[in-house]
Amino acid sequence: MFSRTESLKQYLKLYPITSGIIIVNLLMFGIMSIVGSTKDGLTLYNFGAMYSSSEAELWRYLTAVFIHIGFAHLFFNCFTLYVFAPPLELILGKTRYVIFYLLSGVAGNLATVLLEPDVVISAGASGAIYGLYAAYLFLAIFRKEFFPKQMKQMIIIIIVMGFAYSFIVPEVNIYAHLGGFVGGFAVLAVMVLFIKRKQRKRSQ
Repeated sequence: MFSRTESLKQYLKLYPITSGIIIVNLLMFGIMSIVGSTKDGLTLYNFGAMYSSSEAELWRYLTAVFIHIGFAHLFFNCFTLYVFAPPLELILGKTRYVIFYLLSGVAGNLATVLLEPDVVISAGASGAIYGLYAAYLFLAIFRKEFFPKQMKQMIIIIIVMGFAYSFIVPEVNIYAHLGGFVGGFAVLAVMVLFIKRKQRKRSQ
């Protein structure tokens, strides 16, 4: 499931939403690098990064999801998306997947505003990515037909390693990771509930 054996052409065709997200991340990084620096606070702020204050403009909750601080941050998040996001895009379908991804990212930024004691600049797809992790955990628990036993164990290992990384590596926004994870779990639960209701109405 998480083994990417597709060619680039196949990947773009099979997973257009994930491909689009990665491309937007790369474009934003490139433009910011030309204009200023992706590690410069003013450049980050001007391009829509989040800052952990209740006075932050609402649009920043969304734009910050596509902005990254430094090449390592960009590479890690885009690589994670490249590997782990495609199966969920196929499972949810394009529209639900877009909604899920964006809401998970927003949930991560909301958690930053609510829980971060200091006012800091933050950005990145990490909240949305941890939402993906939560979605796989939800499916492994409640929709067991999606994953064999070994795959469930792999999902748990990935989640544990992800949170270990969040606590060990300095300057990581743990609140965004937690918020994205909780938000992703909740969003998928609501989506599944609506899907079941639609199926019941159709069968009546």
